[in-house]
Amino acid sequence: MNYFEFYGIPESFNIDQAALKKEFYKLSKLYHPDFYANEGEEKQREILELSTLNNKAYLALSDPEKRLEYILQLHDLVAEGAKPQLPADFLMEMMDINERLMEADDAEQLATITSETLAIEGDMNEELAKLTDGYEQLDDTAKESRRIEIADIYYKQKYLLRIKESLSTFAARL
Repeated sequence: MNYFEFYGIPESFNIDQAALKKEFYKLSKLYHPDFYANEGEEKQREILELSTLNNKAYLALSDPEKRLEYILQLHDLVAEGAKPQLPADFLMEMMDINERLMEADDAEQLATITSETLAIEGDMNEELAKLTDGYEQLDDTAKESRRIEIADIYYKQKYLLRIKESLSTFAARL
């Protein structure tokens, strides 16, 4: 079941956290297995499934990164092990950072590369915020287009995460 439908809220990258939490607690009480201990096995299994669904839905929707990934998965834009086509200019920029990282031999060079990487990440986060803002008011065609742009940033962020992990490894070495 779609988690947004389960909670009766519109699909959005920016949801009302207080309303989500309130609905989660309401459903936690409603579907708590202890309240159905005297019911038949089938009803207990159904309640356990609903309780599990409630917990999974809350975990996915309460975390902004997980929510973004969930929405992209709902629309088949993100898949485990997918090899997206990233823009050549982005790949060249990452290759340059990687090469400079491999050649870095002091903390100052590493600090410069780290600063550049964090600036790139900041730019991506800004663009992502612009793309996700007001998403729920768009028509279906505009939403689809917006999700594709968001997926592009999502994959760039995943790539950048590997660079940041390399930075941490090299920082420990110096």
